[in-house]
Amino acid sequence: MVRMVVNIAGYRFVDLPDRDELREPMLDVCLEAGLKGTVLLSPNGINFFLAGTEESTNSFLSHLESDERLASIPIKLSHTEYQPFRRMLVKRKREIISLGMDDIRPSEFTAPHISPNEFKQMLDGGEDVVVLDARNDYETRVGMFDGAVDLDIASFRDFPGAIESLPDEYQSKTVVMYCTGGIRCEKASAVMLKAGFEDVRQLEGGILGYFDECGGTHWSGDCFVFDQRVALDHQLEETEVVMCFRCREPLSVEEQESEHYVINRHCPYCFQSGP
Repeated sequence: MVRMVVNIAGYRFVDLPDRDELREPMLDVCLEAGLKGTVLLSPNGINFFLAGTEESTNSFLSHLESDERLASIPIKLSHTEYQPFRRMLVKRKREIISLGMDDIRPSEFTAPHISPNEFKQMLDGGEDVVVLDARNDYETRVGMFDGAVDLDIASFRDFPGAIESLPDEYQSKTVVMYCTGGIRCEKASAVMLKAGFEDVRQLEGGILGYFDECGGTHWSGDCFVFDQRVALDHQLEETEVVMCFRCREPLSVEEQESEHYVINRHCPYCFQSGP
């Protein structure tokens, strides 16, 4: 019987002035438990993606619980038949999600959350709501909510500039924004509120939280994730989407059938620049 690997992910925006002192003990706990993945520590929070046995992930979560600032972080849980990470890293970063705007501090100011079920009811009822995707262009190609606005950005740092091109009437409409797990929306929603959007809400738990509670209703495609699984379907199962070895673009089954896709060499997105 295959022993399933437990995957956990979570984040919290919280002041951590002792970020540097937190790193070594946290790394020691992860290495001793046999975990692999990444923990990001910044002066304004923590973000982690880890995988291992149930015992090892519980060890890490127990370590978090010992610090009241990091206790009871909502956890996204999934399972794989293999270890999706290559090594164990605990990194010190300026931001746990890079935006480059020091005045955006989600621990102090962010938009209210809307639960997946509340969001689904909105969509079921055909309410006049702007659904905004806060992710990057390569992610939206893999899958999106039906009718969502795609900002076509290459990096999250492009988000503040991209919303300037949204129609003026969106300023007074209800905007529900989403990303993979919710962390980018914490900052992006604050950016929108400061830019004058009046009613901004962020999908609690992001796409993965929606899949967990509501399945694939109102969703088309898969959800890109930042590990070796590449993409998950609405049942949180790994799909057949792969990543180009050269340019790191996700490739659908159809794109993998292209004459320009050669494993470990190039794909339709980087073929023009030569093999």
